[in-house]
Amino acid sequence: MKLATRLCLFFLTALALVLAGFSAALYLLARAHLERQAAERLEAALDTLAAAVEVEEDALEWEPRERRLTLGQDAAEEQPRWEVLDGAEKVLGRSPNLGASALPSGSSWLSGRRQLRSERWSERADLPEPVRARRYEELVLTAAVSRAPAAAALRSLALALTGLSGVVWLTAAILGCALSRRALAPLNQMAQAARATSAADAEPRLPVSATGDELEDLGHAFNDLLSRLRQSFERQRRFTGDASHQLRTPLTAMLGQVEVALRRDRPPEEYRKLLTRVHVQAGHLHRIVEALLFLARADAEATLASLEVIDLAEWVPSQLARWSDHARAADLRLDLADGAFLVHAQPLLLAQLLDNLLDNALKYSPAGTPVTVALTGVALSVEDAGNGIAPDDLSHLFEPFYRSASARRLGLGGVGLGLATARRIAAAFGGTLTVESAPGRGSRFTLRLRRGEGLTSAAPEVQ
Repeated sequence: MKLATRLCLFFLTALALVLAGFSAALYLLARAHLERQAAERLEAALDTLAAAVEVEEDALEWEPRERRLTLGQDAAEEQPRWEVLDGAEKVLGRSPNLGASALPSGSSWLSGRRQLRSERWSERADLPEPVRARRYEELVLTAAVSRAPAAAALRSLALALTGLSGVVWLTAAILGCALSRRALAPLNQMAQAARATSAADAEPRLPVSATGDELEDLGHAFNDLLSRLRQSFERQRRFTGDASHQLRTPLTAMLGQVEVALRRDRPPEEYRKLLTRVHVQAGHLHRIVEALLFLARADAEATLASLEVIDLAEWVPSQLARWSDHARAADLRLDLADGAFLVHAQPLLLAQLLDNLLDNALKYSPAGTPVTVALTGVALSVEDAGNGIAPDDLSHLFEPFYRSASARRLGLGGVGLGLATARRIAAAFGGTLTVESAPGRGSRFTLRLRRGEGLTSAAPEVQ
């Protein structure tokens, strides 16, 4: 189906819905107005009857022969019908257009009832019988108006709206389809211009559907352009996300130390100690920045050139010692086999990778449960006894900024960059980072690196 045809159908469908909605709204408004008018006529009829009742100090008097009412004289449908009853529901009077029949009721009539009662009723036996006969303690005024005129008006309105909407829709169908075909004619030229656009002129990505029309051609042209720009944008996005994640901790530590020092005057020795700690943190921060800049390059996924041979059997215990001040330091376990475990890696980045895995394991496992760091050959694993990861989340776990629904539900902090950074560091070492998990059984992250035998000299650390 051509795009012009689809647009025309969409436009006509939308127009049909608008016309239907407008007609329905107008019809409902007209019906409400006519109902309100009928209710007002009914209320006016009851007011007229109430005005005909003479209210004495101790009784209500109804004498229709003395007060001739013009209400209900005409037998037309729009004229109200009425009855006046006493407290025992005895008919005292009715409108001439009602005759001897009862007051009409049903869905085609709108009826109302008003009750009048004397607050100081007295029989007054001293009054003549004719006077006492027209005195009442309670009067019930009833009236009804016909809905037939309103129904006839609504039927005429419905026919008029249907006919007018049909004429408008047919006119729009003829003109709209012609304009749609004319407006979409330049799409082929737009596709050629998109292919010639440089990478600096990025536009939003267009969805491409297998429709076989001009829009598909244009979508492929824009997607070809965006594929040339994707790598550049991806580098910028990764660097921004990784930098914010990796730099937060040392910056927070430095700011915290400075804020504590500024709370009160201190001896020069304390300021010297503070500056020494800040200098160490700044040096660590500098090394992280340099490493992130290196990873942000286009070939960040390739193997790093400046790698050292590291014995994990000695290196891992020293890294775990850095976690001794953590609130859950007692939960950390080390499963270390005898022998040397030599791998190619860069110490700073490898430490960052291990820290990310440990932080993740401690964050998503209950306090008091073990977090085990195990070494098997050149495989380094971090295993926790937490809630585990749902199968649907495993395939997205290493995507930047991805956080599972369970993690968001628990309200734990994080931006979803730790595992993405860890996998990119592993890839930079020429290794792999995998995960095994099941809900309710915890998770195990395994890092596999290249063996370090055969390297004659250690490469310098990335600064």
